Amino acid sequence: MFKKMNERVKRLTVMDIGLIKGAVFFATIIIIKLFPQILRVNLVILIILLIACAVRPFYSFWIRK
Repeated sequence: MFKKMNERVKRLTVMDIGLIKGAVFFATIIIIKLFPQILRVNLVILIILLIACAVRPFYSFWIRK
C-alpha cells in the first residue's frame, strides 16, 4: 500500500503540495472554530506534538541518503 502511495506522491508538483498545505490550514481553522477548547491546550504539549510529527520528515529529507 505504501509503495503505491509513494508512486502517486512522486507525481505531485510543488504547487500541488502548496495547495494541500493550504487546504490543511483552512481545515484546521474550521476545526478550531468548532472546538475552541483546543486552543486551551498547554503550549508544551503542542511543542512536543510538533516535534514528534516533524522528526521523520526532517530525517527523510535532510539526513537519509
